[in-house]
Amino acid sequence: MPRILLIEDDEKIGAYVQKGLRQEGHVVDWARTGNDGLQLLVENRHDLAIVDIMLPELSGYEIIKQARAKKIRTPVIALSAKSDVDARVTGLQAGADDYLTKPFSFVELVARIDARLRRVRADDGADPPRELLFQDLQLDLFTRRARRGDRQIELQAKEFALLEYLMRNAERVLSKTMILESIWDYGFDPQTNVVDVLVCRLRGKIDRDPERKLIHTIRGVGYVLRAA
Repeated sequence: MPRILLIEDDEKIGAYVQKGLRQEGHVVDWARTGNDGLQLLVENRHDLAIVDIMLPELSGYEIIKQARAKKIRTPVIALSAKSDVDARVTGLQAGADDYLTKPFSFVELVARIDARLRRVRADDGADPPRELLFQDLQLDLFTRRARRGDRQIELQAKEFALLEYLMRNAERVLSKTMILESIWDYGFDPQTNVVDVLVCRLRGKIDRDPERKLIHTIRGVGYVLRAA
């Protein structure tokens, strides 16, 4: 499942794109400011980034320039309300791989994302991975089944989505907010316990041996997949 970084300060557009891309099967991280977006782009591995040009704190042009200066090769699709040739040229010269003007068709955005990801895979000469691995834990992305050592594990849809999210972010602490937005597409409600319930359910399937736990609670922060 490709992981996409969306850097967009417009809440309506951001929520629309994030929800649509998740329905297409992508994992989406959403940053609302230029500084937050640059930090996520530099510190995390993403298959593609969608960067709005007009952002608070740091422009999209500057984000792309700084990322390229740091040798970050993540493909970037720039979004802008400016459709003139000079704006397009500026975006491409900054290091963007593609440029899409607002308002845009979501279908076209998806088509451009797919085309860019196909090109990356072709350049790498590699097919998308069939499975994720961490320690003795395996997750087959095609059959949607997990295996811990020799033990096969049947997963429900939300359990699969949570485990995939944890495995793609192994060793990284994930807050409840991040998990909620990734799995359920809504913001954090401090009164809800759906994350705790789902993690508990997944633990019951993954971590039967208390001496070999992989899913750990970081009290007051969230959860992390790591070796004990």
